[in-house]
Amino acid sequence: MEPNSYTSQIARAFVEARRTASPLAAFPGATPADLPAAYAVQDAALALVPTPVAGWKVGRINPPVGGVDRLAGPIFADQVQTQDGIAMPIFAGGFGAAEAEFLLRIGRAPDPAQRRFSMAEARALIDAVHVGIEIASSPFAGINDHGPMVTISDFGNNNGLVVGAPIDDWREIDLNRWPVALNMNGAETGTGIAADMLDGPFGAARFLFEHLAARGIAITPGQWISTGAVTGVHPVAIGDRVEARFDGRLSVRCTITAQ
Repeated sequence: MEPNSYTSQIARAFVEARRTASPLAAFPGATPADLPAAYAVQDAALALVPTPVAGWKVGRINPPVGGVDRLAGPIFADQVQTQDGIAMPIFAGGFGAAEAEFLLRIGRAPDPAQRRFSMAEARALIDAVHVGIEIASSPFAGINDHGPMVTISDFGNNNGLVVGAPIDDWREIDLNRWPVALNMNGAETGTGIAADMLDGPFGAARFLFEHLAARGIAITPGQWISTGAVTGVHPVAIGDRVEARFDGRLSVRCTITAQ
């Protein structure tokens, strides 16, 4: 089978498994050999989904692959929620996790010809910062056990975003030093600060702008960037109650349900 046939096979299998909420017992094909091959699968899967992309998740690759320490995946418009405490689905029989994240809203699209961004240039394209929760879920339960090429192949393991309260003074403060905590069913399960996550939320934005420019994917104002799991990736089960707290004063909540 030709490589492009493998790409199509994997993309179609993941899109169909997500559409029908059917678990996958194994990765549906040969593992992509490198990051470009994995993003070719993601591109092929994107072409099969009619729902608009409302944003992008950025996750960490640790250890880095070829000097690349982050990955990206689309967040679809019908999976972005703004209601506090809303039910967010995961794939039963697959993988499910919740992550406390800073969410950046893109206020201005970059010049399509620009390929490199300074931190200041990336920051200037952002018009709002919110607290939030990313729901990571895939029909393939082992998605996080086989490296970034597998994760990238299934939309970066994203299955939704809860947009919480805005951080009104984000331009004047150091978000990298804010304490963040994630509680599960009333018990604290993780804490952290964004300073421990590479170069922080705006570094994630800079990575994404350069990454999408290289892939030829247009960015539109109003899209979200979910910038990375500050307290870690916390597995969840159906029925769990999740709360993310930021700086001890802002919080966002959801409950976990079946897809």
